Amino acid sequence: MKTGIHRLALLATACASTSAVLLACGGGGNTTVAPAAAAPDGPGIVAPGQQATLSCAQLQGMAIAAAAIGLPTSGATVTATRSVAASGSGAAALPAYCEVSGQIAPVDPTAPNILFQVGLPETWNRKAVMLGGGGFDGTIPSIKGNVPNGPADQLTPLGRGYVTFASDSGHQANALGSQDGRFGLSDEAVRNFGGDVLKKTRDTAMAIVQARYAASPVKSYFAGGSTGGREALAAIQRWPADWDGAIAWYPAWNDAAALLGGHRMSRALAQPGAYPSAAKRQLLYQAAMEACDALDGASDGLIANQNLCNARFDPATATVGGAPLRCAGGADTGDGCLSDAQIAAMNTINTATRFNFTLASGETGYPGYNIWGADPGISTRTSALEPTVTFLAFGTVQPAMPMPAGAPYISTLTDQWIKYFVTRDASYDSLSLDPENPGAWAGRISALSTQLDTSTDISAFQARGGKLLLAHGLADVLVSTRATEQYYQRLQSAMGPSRVDSFVRYYEVAGLGHAVSSVFNATWDSLTALDQWSSTGSAPSGQVTTDTAGVPGRTRPLCDYPKWPQYRGSGDVNLAASFQCVD
Repeated sequence: MKTGIHRLALLATACASTSAVLLACGGGGNTTVAPAAAAPDGPGIVAPGQQATLSCAQLQGMAIAAAAIGLPTSGATVTATRSVAASGSGAAALPAYCEVSGQIAPVDPTAPNILFQVGLPETWNRKAVMLGGGGFDGTIPSIKGNVPNGPADQLTPLGRGYVTFASDSGHQANALGSQDGRFGLSDEAVRNFGGDVLKKTRDTAMAIVQARYAASPVKSYFAGGSTGGREALAAIQRWPADWDGAIAWYPAWNDAAALLGGHRMSRALAQPGAYPSAAKRQLLYQAAMEACDALDGASDGLIANQNLCNARFDPATATVGGAPLRCAGGADTGDGCLSDAQIAAMNTINTATRFNFTLASGETGYPGYNIWGADPGISTRTSALEPTVTFLAFGTVQPAMPMPAGAPYISTLTDQWIKYFVTRDASYDSLSLDPENPGAWAGRISALSTQLDTSTDISAFQARGGKLLLAHGLADVLVSTRATEQYYQRLQSAMGPSRVDSFVRYYEVAGLGHAVSSVFNATWDSLTALDQWSSTGSAPSGQVTTDTAGVPGRTRPLCDYPKWPQYRGSGDVNLAASFQCVD
């Protein structure tokens, strides 16, 4: 048995090493591949002149040598395989496939393993999609799942015949799930989370793909949102030769900066009297809608002209239903108004965080969030998505020490980050750390920024023909839409608008918060758009996003940033055709 595993490792290593060997292992072409019969000599044994393909069962126990993985590890092992029958119908249909589970061993024996899964369809379209995670990761994204904000009426990547794969980013979360930061105590685990895991998982998955099909993908894409969006951008920046395209929704690409900006928000909400109740959040939302909804030409419950809203709206002077939003005298007199303490917290969220110290990544601050018109968690909404909206936004409990369950998502996340990544002291009072003036912790935060913040230099990815789709909801109060605008603007500044336009599209969606929304729950067939662009050179045009929750079936055009959808003045406000993209 050990001999068979050893030969499997040699086969995987050889088939992953050079382009010449890849061709010998069956690479090339763009046709659908069904696995050939396994070699007659048993698992991993290749007769002279044969190109071996391994059955699902034969992949069990496969070892991938450390030399086959582009960053240091102690090798990888397939720990389980399962043949899954075709199931489902319509958009939920899945083909017969092989589910492979495995682990990549660390160099540091005290560091956690990287756990991963690969989905290998019996009939393969010769393409692959890696799926990103969220928050601090810690669990493996479903290889049967969709790309972020994918279409509800189209097949998932695995359903379309893609090989799909994902990892837990190199640690296993506790009950806090994606907010669990304990792995920050391990330097190797932090490096994995910062991006190393992407290369390690990709190379391991490719060795398994070679062993299964005796062929390599002709197209490889990365799709992720939030942390997964950062992972997508890190992958194409650090290993451009591995990827043909990427989909990055609401990406936390400058993650250390985003955590510092989020911590400033958390500290503002933690001030005495500053945390708004759900009723006060609803009041603020209504006031912004009254002031800004019609700025795009239609009173439709969506603020598309967000920049103008940001410039005009002031909660201190705004009205709602004809009454002042601000409580008389600024004191908190109940849920019918906002106190000065609450208005001050909202103004802090709207404004930028400025770092009065040096970050080695080069970031100097983090922009404010589009809080005017955002849904930070409003309990009066009846949508089944609203609890998730609330969880990812302001939560149900004010930030405090110790951080309570139900606190804003960002508060728990930054509390864990400061305790385990920065100070490495589980008893540290995270709210005492000033993100703009961190004092003795500035050096440690600066060092972390080199691992967590992603460079915007993706020129090598562009030079090899890579394509990138960026998208972000305008009402996101967890990862700032303005930060994604900065990313895109930096690309234009460095490369020129026309060159950027040749390989990048960026779209913003009104009403969409972080990942989900009960106002406009955006869906979009980004995978088809990306694959057509990469495979045929057909650039995305006339793209449309569809709402599945606020007004199910409502559509809006996806406008090339900085354009936004303006109502034409006539026609159904629920149809994209009634809007035009304007600067």
